[in-house]
Amino acid sequence: MSEEAAAQTTEKERRREEKRLKKLEKKERNQKKRAEKQEKQRRLLFPANKKGRHVMHLMNVLRVIFYPIHWLIFPFKLHGKKKVGPGACIYVSNHYCIFDVFYPAHTTWEGIHFMAKDPILHAPVLGYVARRLGVIGAMRDGSDVRTIMDSMKVLKNGEKLSLFPEGTRNKTSDEEFLPFHGGAAMLAIKTRTPIIPIVICNRPKVFRMTHVVIGEPFEFTEYYGKKLSSEEYAQADEKLAGLLYDLRSQFRARRSEKRAKRK
Repeated sequence: MSEEAAAQTTEKERRREEKRLKKLEKKERNQKKRAEKQEKQRRLLFPANKKGRHVMHLMNVLRVIFYPIHWLIFPFKLHGKKKVGPGACIYVSNHYCIFDVFYPAHTTWEGIHFMAKDPILHAPVLGYVARRLGVIGAMRDGSDVRTIMDSMKVLKNGEKLSLFPEGTRNKTSDEEFLPFHGGAAMLAIKTRTPIIPIVICNRPKVFRMTHVVIGEPFEFTEYYGKKLSSEEYAQADEKLAGLLYDLRSQFRARRSEKRAKRK
């Protein structure tokens, strides 16, 4: 190989290395920027007030404003609203549309921390509102340890948490739920917090009544104090899905009986 060819080869390798280093630096900058955004969200969420609680005045204002608007456009009926008591709990619900977040909020005047996809927290307008409401950001792959720690801290603080185990809106079926992602059962077991199941029995549509059933609070007491495997946590999450199916089936059966008696 001539000296000129060798020099050209060396130059190409140098450029490739420079390009690789630039990509690496860009990736590190993006990761650092993302970490700073997440830390900013954590500072807004924690610590709470001097009494150790999150006082969500903005959420109460939004409840008053949006309840009548929500009901007029997407009429709904909450069945079992009185089953929700004070203190910590985890709302677990199926998910059809963005308005589903209002159903848990209509069951209590206490503050509720919602779990949402992390990118929502960094959106220009929606992100600001979400951060002020104490929303906890969750990574798409569920691997963010800080999300779990923040959620556990909220629950141990005696506050409410609401999440949708399907992870996204169900746009494919009105009957079958999307596969449940892990996490809800694990949080309930580790913090010994009751779960309040909520099932949205029909897809919300404009000017059509939506029936939302709230089940009895229950706990995974059989798992308390035990070291569980990932398979056992998965089984507990499957139990949650089965519970929502049962709630919906029982509600539909009761409605069918009432209709039959009217005839």
